[in-house]
This record gives sequence, C-alpha cells and structure tokens, in this order.
Amino acid sequence: MTVKAVLFDCDGVLVDSEPPTFALLHEDFTRYGLSLDPQDMEPLFIGGTIEGCAAKARDMGATLPDNWAEDFYQRLYVRLRTNTPLIPGIPALLDRLDAANIGYAVGSNGRLAKMDATLGQHPAIKAKLEGRLFSGQETVSNPKPAPDLYLHCAKVLGVDPSDCVVIEDSATGAQAAANAGIPCWGYAPHGDNPALAATGARLFHDMAQLPALIGLRD
Repeated sequence: MTVKAVLFDCDGVLVDSEPPTFALLHEDFTRYGLSLDPQDMEPLFIGGTIEGCAAKARDMGATLPDNWAEDFYQRLYVRLRTNTPLIPGIPALLDRLDAANIGYAVGSNGRLAKMDATLGQHPAIKAKLEGRLFSGQETVSNPKPAPDLYLHCAKVLGVDPSDCVVIEDSATGAQAAANAGIPCWGYAPHGDNPALAATGARLFHDMAQLPALIGLRD
C-alpha cells in the first residue's frame, strides 16, 4: 500500500551537511580540550542539537565557553553556505512524489537558519519545501527523539501518522519516528548502521530505492 506522506530529516538525508559540521565540531572540541578520533564523532553526536552536543562534550571534559553554541551556529552557517551538496537522488525523488501526489515535509533538529543555509543553495528544491520546513528547536517544544516534530509534520500535511513514513539517517531521529508511531526507513549510504537498525528502522542505501520501498511502481 502506498503511503500518503513522506517526512524527511534534513541533514544527511536531503543535504550532505554532516561532514563539514562534524569537521567544525572536531576543531572546536579539540581546541577546548576534548580530543576525539574523527571517526568517533558521528556515533556520539549525530542527530542531536548543537546544545545537546555541547552538553555531552562538557560531560566528556571539554571546557566550552558559555556562549559556545551560538558562536558555533554562526560559524557553521558560513561554512555550510559555501558548498553543501544535495544527497544524490533527492531531486528525482521529490519529483516522483509530486507526480504521485504524495505529500512531504521536513522535520530537522537543526534550526531554520541552518536549513536556509544548506537548502538555500538549491533554490528549486527549497521552493518545493516552502512552508514545509520545521525545526525541533523552533517549531515544537521538544526536539527529537521526542515524537512532537514528526507528529507536527503529519498534522500540517493533514495525514494520519499511520499513513506516513519517516526517512532518517540517525538513531535519534529514527527513535522520534518510533515514538510517534510512524514507520521509518533508515538511509545508510555506507552500508550497515547497527545503531539505526536497532531503533526498528528498515535500512536502505540509495534514494533511488525509496519509491519502490514505499509502494510506488513504474
């Protein structure tokens, strides 16, 4: 049975913004006394808010200043505005959903300004998402893994959560989908992702696979 709406995460699902974000996090955490292997960064911090990353880093020994999160956001937006590519296959996927009259929205733990910095480089895609970009920090009271954000997306689209699917790349986001009672497909472009699979998300590896997975046929 074809779903009625697709609810996307943004970072790592629509735009490839996570490499520059984690690079900047690594630079800052190292500067403030927390030396981590870059390969360990993603499992520790993916899917959370910057404020949440700061709290975890401080617990691990980083001496981040009180105003670090706001300063980090501003420097991150500058970096993301220069070259943040779309995840391969996203334009064709959104076109396919439009053709099938399947609604979609975006629920990100990132701020709206961050989505503007990344998606703003792709005006045709951003235009498709006008009025359908929602932040776990600004749109609702509780960010992922709380269910609020994805429930809000479904409500705005006028679709029952049971008729939606969520597309996520982080365990935090996939847990939000589970908490909202919405099936989740976990985007894992590099192969197995045990943390994502452990939430109950069904893994896939290429956006070109998604139409068939949600019931669309050629």
